[in-house]
Amino acid sequence: MTATHDTPHDAAGLARYVDHTLLKPEATVADVQALVEEAARLGVYSVCVSPSFLPLDTSAAPGLHVATVCGFPSGKHHSDVKAAEAARSVRDGADEVDMVIDVGAAREGRYDAVEADIAAVRAATPGDVVLKVIIESAALTDEQVVAVCEAAERAGADFVKTSTGFHPAGGATVHAVELMARTVGGRLGVKASGGIRTTADAVAMVQAGATRLGLSGTAAVLAGLEADAGY
Repeated sequence: MTATHDTPHDAAGLARYVDHTLLKPEATVADVQALVEEAARLGVYSVCVSPSFLPLDTSAAPGLHVATVCGFPSGKHHSDVKAAEAARSVRDGADEVDMVIDVGAAREGRYDAVEADIAAVRAATPGDVVLKVIIESAALTDEQVVAVCEAAERAGADFVKTSTGFHPAGGATVHAVELMARTVGGRLGVKASGGIRTTADAVAMVQAGATRLGLSGTAAVLAGLEADAGY
C-alpha cells in the first residue's frame, strides 16, 4: 500500500481528520449535546448529526464544524427533495452536507442521473458549504466506484465518501479508499466512513488516501493512538 498522506503520530493529529458522528435513529437531544461536549474534549474537526437536530448549539466547542446528512440512508429520494433538505440544513447552520446517491442508478450504469442528482444538491447549497457524496462503495464494483467519483467531480462535489454505515454490504475498505483517492487525484477529498472501529483501521484509511474519517467510536480510536507510540 502506498501512503498518500503523512500518518498522524498522535491523537490530536488524527482527531483533525474526524467527523464525530451520531446518526442512530434513536438518538436524543441529550445524546447530541453529549456528542458536542465530547467533540470539544477530543478536538475533532466536526460533528455529524441528523438534520432534525439542527441548529446545533456548539458554544461549548468553539471552531467545531457542523455536518449533516441528506437523502439518508437510502438515497432513494427525489433530487428536488434532497436539494430542499440540503438547503434547509444550510439555513439551520450546517457547514457540510453528506448526501447519499441513488445507488441503484449507479449499479445500472445511469451515471448521468447520478451526476444530475448531485448537481441538484450542489445548486441548492452555497459554494462555501462542503458537499460530500456518499457512494456506498461496498455495494458497487470498482468500475462503478470510479464512474460515480467522476460524476461527483463533474457535479461540483467537494468530497466522495465511502458509505452511510447502514448498508448491509459493509462500510469503508482500504481498497475502496485507494481507488477513490486515485480517481479524484487530490482534486476532491475522500471520506472513509462505516465500520472504522480501531486505531489501526483509522490509520490505514489515512494511509490509503482518506482526508476525512467518519467515526462514531472516536474516543476509543484516539485512545489507541495515544497508547501506541508506534502509530
